[in-house]
Amino acid sequence: MLLVAKLDGSYSVMELCEIIANSENPTDEGDSMRLPIVVMLALLALIGNPLSAADWPAFRGPGGDGVSSESQVPLRWAPDQNIRWKSPLPSPGNGSPIVSSGRVFLTCATEAGKKRGLYCFDRRDGRQLWAKVVDYAPEDPTHGTNPYCGSSPAADGKRVVVWHGSAGLFCYDYDGKELWSRDLGIFKHIWGYGSSPVFHAGKIYLNCGPGERTFVTAIDSADGKTIWQTDEPGGASGEKGNTEWIGSWSTPQIVGVEGRDQVLVTLPYHLNAYDPSDGKILWTCDGLGKLVYTSPVFGEGVGVAMSGFHGPAMGFKLGGSGNVTASNRLWHESAKIPQRIGSGMIIGPHMYMANEQFIAQCFDVQTGKELWQTRMPEGALWASLVRVGDRLYVTNQKGTTIVFRPNPDKFELLAENALGEQTNSTLAISDGEIFLRTFQSLHCISEKQAQ
Repeated sequence: MLLVAKLDGSYSVMELCEIIANSENPTDEGDSMRLPIVVMLALLALIGNPLSAADWPAFRGPGGDGVSSESQVPLRWAPDQNIRWKSPLPSPGNGSPIVSSGRVFLTCATEAGKKRGLYCFDRRDGRQLWAKVVDYAPEDPTHGTNPYCGSSPAADGKRVVVWHGSAGLFCYDYDGKELWSRDLGIFKHIWGYGSSPVFHAGKIYLNCGPGERTFVTAIDSADGKTIWQTDEPGGASGEKGNTEWIGSWSTPQIVGVEGRDQVLVTLPYHLNAYDPSDGKILWTCDGLGKLVYTSPVFGEGVGVAMSGFHGPAMGFKLGGSGNVTASNRLWHESAKIPQRIGSGMIIGPHMYMANEQFIAQCFDVQTGKELWQTRMPEGALWASLVRVGDRLYVTNQKGTTIVFRPNPDKFELLAENALGEQTNSTLAISDGEIFLRTFQSLHCISEKQAQ
């Protein structure tokens, strides 16, 4: 029976009330005997397995777009205000925390990247539950501003997967047992790696690079086998004095286009849309620069893709076949571009962006016309925007989270929350609480009383 299949606490209260109401009018004699028992069991299941709060199981949340379903999270905090707990970390890192089934996961590297780990914490009190560390001795370049383990993990409720660059892709259960691992090869770039894996429909999608070896791949989440791999031309690693820097640090996005899911990835010079089943490139749109740090963002039928290192940005319509640059590109911005590392947010017809050089912007998605630009409180920004209701949150490198209203008419500052610890990470939101990773600590920001 369907009811029995859902005795895991996944019923909503409204669903259970409907079951109880319908049980008064059984459809047959057998149901008249079974339904009251099933209802009681379902209620017990609900009590024993309370409805799980909205998890934040990947970089930028469940949709990969930075949008939270929460309605109430803290607006203000400080080192002595609304900090439920604070746990020390063994090393700095740019990877963001994720939250799933009562656990917080994040990556840390020690011994100059020779040990790369996935760390698991109890979300209730910040206690470290376990750490799984892998060794990687070969020389592996990165930049001082991008410590090893710059990638965020991803989880699906049963498994958590982490990409350690050249050290490999690893999958664990929630108790820390290794389920499988993959050696995907060597990836070398003087600025390191940073793309994060994405779970979707039994697959793990990953943008592998940057460096001379670059590809987008789909991995079977059950056994780690490659389902497909689609190679990119790649680019120079910047080693040995070569300043021809090329690469993408963008995280794949799963987007519904023309009635089916597509995997969209921003890469040097262009954006590709892949068929999730076989990796075939369905369509591509040109107009990006050599370096891409941000992930693409999407609204109703449209998207925006941005380069880094003062490279161009573009707006485009979703869909089509082949090279759709001439038909689908809505606008192309290539002059006076600020440095962009974190990803923005489309809300209705407007896009909001927080750029590295303290600059917040709002512009029209269809035309690219800037509606306003302002200098935010000082502190360079690498984090991506996160939306909770009518608030946008972004944390600068000084550890100050700036909260502002998505107002297309003006920049409307709501709060500045300083922790005084350096960070390049993006916030995670779950069950009314905010999880923030700094170079020193993992913080749980909450207005709830500690249990």
